[in-house]
Amino acid sequence: MSATLYQIPYNIAYRSDREPAYIADCYARRHISGDGFHTKWCADALSARYSAQVLLTHSCTAALEMAVTLLNIGPGDEVIMPSYAFSSAGTAIACAGAKVIFVDCDPRTMNIDPAELDGALSERTAAVMIIHYAGASCDMDRILAFCQRHDLPLIEDAAQAIGSTWRGRLLGTFGALGALSFHETKNISCGEGGALIINQADLVERAEIIREKGTNRTRYFKGLVDKYTWVDIGSSYLPSDILAAVLHAQLEEYETISARRMALWNAYDHALRPLAGPKTFIVPHIPEMCGHNGHIYYLIMPTAEQRERFIAFMRTCGIMTPFHYVPLHSAPAGLTFGRSSGVLPVTTDYSARLVRLPLYLGLEQHQPRVIEAISEWLALAEEGVQ
Repeated sequence: MSATLYQIPYNIAYRSDREPAYIADCYARRHISGDGFHTKWCADALSARYSAQVLLTHSCTAALEMAVTLLNIGPGDEVIMPSYAFSSAGTAIACAGAKVIFVDCDPRTMNIDPAELDGALSERTAAVMIIHYAGASCDMDRILAFCQRHDLPLIEDAAQAIGSTWRGRLLGTFGALGALSFHETKNISCGEGGALIINQADLVERAEIIREKGTNRTRYFKGLVDKYTWVDIGSSYLPSDILAAVLHAQLEEYETISARRMALWNAYDHALRPLAGPKTFIVPHIPEMCGHNGHIYYLIMPTAEQRERFIAFMRTCGIMTPFHYVPLHSAPAGLTFGRSSGVLPVTTDYSARLVRLPLYLGLEQHQPRVIEAISEWLALAEEGVQ
């Protein structure tokens, strides 16, 4: 059964009523390539929100590639990151010629386990890259202490964590560089898109050059040089202003979108947390210091076999409940471009048991059916049918 045939799919991209008018505005302005009116509006809005220079990119992957380039990471270097992550993080490191060092995750949050960092450290370690899984923060106190102790830059993959905080501070602002995603599965989206958060002022000028194919074109349009030319490495990391127009419309509705998303997450939590247990499932753990954004509601089933049976049962109910990452340390590219620090038992075990529930704006009328189906599953499991 394809995703389009599910009565309740995992995700449906939100669409703002303002998007068509803003897209038409791009054509009216005769500027549909990068760095048009809507790109500037979004960058300014995000820069104000994050109190840092933010550059729009065509994806979070692009932002991570820029981050690795800006920190001059290359052959001979190693970067520590969690294995339980999307491939973009590992690819950004591998494309620079560096070695990916995979570490285990914390079973409470599925985020990188700070206790594993010391064991992964070597004289070649050039940086740490973390991922804030499901919009819930990593333990920033311990991670920052490690990075400061060893004088290592930090890259935050905050693809899933727009608006999430640690001790009231926005995720993406703790490291030298942070990255956001506006993919259609994210809380705020434009189909494909991303942003680089630059928290060190001395990196801004070079970031603009790398983003503009290695040229000083941005400085030219600012009137700082009389012509632009090729001055550094880089690529075409700009999004079309059409995509920025879609993002513009959604950013204007940020508070409303966020509130609806959290309401859906809380409805799941209110119904399912009382049912959690060793024989049923584990529900998400939100650290005390974390303000999360309701990006993903997941369940960790007792066994991998029960997860597969649960997914199959929910499919018969017309409900799509996908698993998530295959650990990078065991993936073909992970074995080629990286190595594990230890055996990563939590990542291996929990990744085989985690399943995600549908969560998107518009789910409100269908969410009770999802919860009802989970209750049906539990009843059948108790009877020994599942």
